Amino acid sequence: MFSPEGPSLRELTVQALSSVERGYDLLAPKFDHTPFRTPDSVLTAVTGVLAADGPYADGLDLCCGTGAGVGVLGELCRRSVTGVDFSAGMLEAARRRAVPGSRAGDEPRVHWVRADARALPFTSAFDLVVSFGAFGHFLPRELPGLFAQVHTVLRPGGRFAFPVVAPPRPTSPAYWALLGFDAVMRVRNAVRRPPFVMYYRTFRLADVRAGLAEAGFEVSWQPLPEFGARRDGSPRVRMVVARRPL
Repeated sequence: MFSPEGPSLRELTVQALSSVERGYDLLAPKFDHTPFRTPDSVLTAVTGVLAADGPYADGLDLCCGTGAGVGVLGELCRRSVTGVDFSAGMLEAARRRAVPGSRAGDEPRVHWVRADARALPFTSAFDLVVSFGAFGHFLPRELPGLFAQVHTVLRPGGRFAFPVVAPPRPTSPAYWALLGFDAVMRVRNAVRRPPFVMYYRTFRLADVRAGLAEAGFEVSWQPLPEFGARRDGSPRVRMVVARRPL
């Protein structure tokens, strides 16, 4: 599927019938050859925006997967970068990638930590937290607790940043494709345990802003102009920046 190096249809089926953790353990060796990996264009755009307020001392890639976001932090953080994920397979793949920082001879230290994002083993340890493409693995009721965890691990004045893609219009094929995918996942989870949580239509910008504010963040966002605008003039991709107040 996707490319000669990517997973087969059988492998994807086995993954989908597993738990989230086990599924990503299985997918990890081929994850970077799937569309599920965040595109480099998004990583580059986010790096450019965050660099304007940097550099930062210590950064965390939340639900780091194979470490694409750790590469972003390597460009922005001068002291340390940490990738956290609950999939041992993903962390092993990330270690093999061994993404360096941008300054030869002066790269930040990189750490890999296996942990659940809903129970992070840090307190006031980071100036910058980023996350890419992971929020569909959390049910809406879990987001307030997740945001509270991020608030706890940030130092005062620290930032939590992530891109959000505008939802497709109901008249577009993409809308119905995502609706169909979510429906299939709900049926799968109704008849099989453990569940595989991956829903594309539950991460709504208004709810995200309310949840971040409830966790104590000052919330702003800005368009990523590289990705253009929709017909109504709204951006196709925004970057949300939630700041822990001083």
